[in-house]
Amino acid sequence: MNKMLKVVVATAMAAVAMAASAADKEIAVIVKTANSDFWQNVKKGANAAVGELKGYSSSFQGAASDTDLAGQVALVENAVNRKVAAIVLAPSDPDALVPAMKKAWEARIPVIVIDSAAGKGAENYHQSYLATDNKKAGELCAKALIDKIGTTGKIAIMSYTAGSGSEVERVGGFRKYIEANSKLQIVGTFYSNSQMGTALNQTTDVLAANPDLKGLFGANEPTAIGMGRALVQSGKAGKVTAIGFDGNADLQGFVKDGTIEAIAVQSAYQMGFLGVKTAAELIAGQKVPKFRDTGVLMVTKKNIDSTEAKNVLY
Repeated sequence: MNKMLKVVVATAMAAVAMAASAADKEIAVIVKTANSDFWQNVKKGANAAVGELKGYSSSFQGAASDTDLAGQVALVENAVNRKVAAIVLAPSDPDALVPAMKKAWEARIPVIVIDSAAGKGAENYHQSYLATDNKKAGELCAKALIDKIGTTGKIAIMSYTAGSGSEVERVGGFRKYIEANSKLQIVGTFYSNSQMGTALNQTTDVLAANPDLKGLFGANEPTAIGMGRALVQSGKAGKVTAIGFDGNADLQGFVKDGTIEAIAVQSAYQMGFLGVKTAAELIAGQKVPKFRDTGVLMVTKKNIDSTEAKNVLY
């Protein structure tokens, strides 16, 4: 009886040890904000990756908004304090997160950056960067707009968070391509801070102030949705050519009904999936690439029902 009791106790202790080991291998996924379909799709990818790994768990958190930099810094510092195994981070600001990333590095916690690049010096504190080639994506959007409206006239850029890594590259790529390949006049760049309502109001104002506006570029999901709704409400849908970014159900609807000509769709799912997989590889001591391009696809009414499009739309 005593022997059996010892076996039971030993088995129970082993189970507890295994559970503790699994808990010790938490991969913290920290994004800009959890309040959008894009970031929820990152979460789906992260969960799928964890499901394929043994001995790992993941947590998913986002700040209150894209501009809540202190909130995101606190999330990273809390992850460091609870000694997570790795951090997958989408920094809302290229510079504000660098000190927190340094703390992770000092604690020997691997950091994988996704979606938006971190600032100068941050390359010392993260081991891999997974993202859309945002400069190229911005260029593709500019080309799509020029192909539709030509090389003269007025356009406006409806952007999101000024200074974030993805915004600098994406809108920068768009603007440079427009300037190099057309005589289109950019009447302004407007920042919604990723607030759909703000983007709706800004777009409404731009349309009213520029009745001869030919084109619009909505540079991320909530901004492009606000842009699309403003076009519908103002009666300009299908009359002003709009190019959007990201691919949730709202934006797919706008493409199908002609409100938006095309959307550049990133693979948010891949960012989450490959971010967690890369974290596990680093924890295991494997070498990983410094940069992984997670891709972008221009989706129009012609290809929106294709398998390729369905793989990235969400």
